[in-house]
Amino acid sequence: MTTRELNASGVTDPPLRAAYTECRRLNARHGRTYFLATRLLPLDRRSAVHALYGFARRADDIVDDTHSTSPAERAAALNALEAQWHRALRGERVTEPAVAAAAHTRARLDIAPRHFEDFLRSMRRDLFVREYATYADLHDYMHGSAAVIGLQMVPVLGTVVPREQAEPYAAALGVAFQLTNFLRDVGEDLDRGRVYLPGDLLAASGVDRELLRWSRLTGSRDRRITEALRAAAALTHEVYREAEPGIDMLEPVSAPCVRTAFVLYREILAAIEEEGYAVVHRRAVVGARRRASIALPGLAGALAARAGRRIRHRRPAARVSSVPPTGTTATSGRQEHVTRDAR
Repeated sequence: MTTRELNASGVTDPPLRAAYTECRRLNARHGRTYFLATRLLPLDRRSAVHALYGFARRADDIVDDTHSTSPAERAAALNALEAQWHRALRGERVTEPAVAAAAHTRARLDIAPRHFEDFLRSMRRDLFVREYATYADLHDYMHGSAAVIGLQMVPVLGTVVPREQAEPYAAALGVAFQLTNFLRDVGEDLDRGRVYLPGDLLAASGVDRELLRWSRLTGSRDRRITEALRAAAALTHEVYREAEPGIDMLEPVSAPCVRTAFVLYREILAAIEEEGYAVVHRRAVVGARRRASIALPGLAGALAARAGRRIRHRRPAARVSSVPPTGTTATSGRQEHVTRDAR
C-alpha cells in the first residue's frame, strides 16, 4: 500500500520515498485513530497526511521524552529539528525523514510556512511551561500545537468553498482533537509534570495540581476532580459543535475521512464519560471493534465519492454547437461551457 500511495502522489526520489514511508510508519504506530481515518482518503492524498503527522509526531516525541533526557538535551534536539526544517525550506537535503517529507509536502501543496513556525513555537513552550492559568492562555498554545495542524490539512483535503472560508472550522477541529487528548492523557501528563487543563476551569471546581497529584499517586477519586473533568468535556463538546459545519465544506472524497475522525475522537470523549472520568488513573480507549464499526460508514462514503469522481473524469466533454441558442445571436450569445470537478 505504501508504494501505491507514493506512486499516486508522484513521489519518485528514493530518499524522499523512504522519508514518507517512515512518516507512514509513525502514523500507523502512534496515531491509530488518525491513521484509520487517513485510510479513507484517496491514495494520492495519504502520503501528505503521513508527512504532516510524522513531522508533528517527531517534535512531540522530543519534548515529551522527559524520562530519559534532560531539559537541555530536549531543547538541543528541538533546535536541531528546527534547523533542519529551515534548511529544507531552502531546498537543501536533510537527514531527518519527517522534516524531508513535510517540507516536500509543504512545497507541493503550497502550505503556508507560518503554520509550521507557529507549531514549533508551541512545541518550544512544552520545554518549560507546565500549566496554563486560563483557557485563553491554553488556546494561544493550542493555536500552534493543534489549530495549525487543521490549517495545514486544508490544502490536502481540498474544499468546495474558498479555502479561507473553511479554515476557521479546520482550526477548531484541530483544537477539539487536542482538548480530547488532554482529557484522555491527564494522568500521563501529570507524570511529565504538566497540567494542560486550564487553571481557571479546575479552580471553579476547587481542583489544583496538588489534588490531581494526590489522586494520581493514591488511586483515590474525588468528586471535585470529576466535576472539573465533566466541565472540560462539556467545553470540548462545544468546540466539536463549532467545528462540525466545516466538514461539509471539504471536497466529497475527503469529507468521509474527516467525518470518521470527528466521530472517532468524540468516541474517546464518550469512553471518558462512560468510565466516570477516571482519566487521572487510566487512559480511556475505544476498542478496535468499535473503531472498525465507525469506520465502515466512512469507507462506504469514501468509495461512493471516489466512484463519482471517476465517472465525472470519464464523462466526455459536451459538444458546443456552432448554432447559437434560440433567442441569441452568434456574437452576443456566445456560450462558455465550464466543467467543475469537485474532487
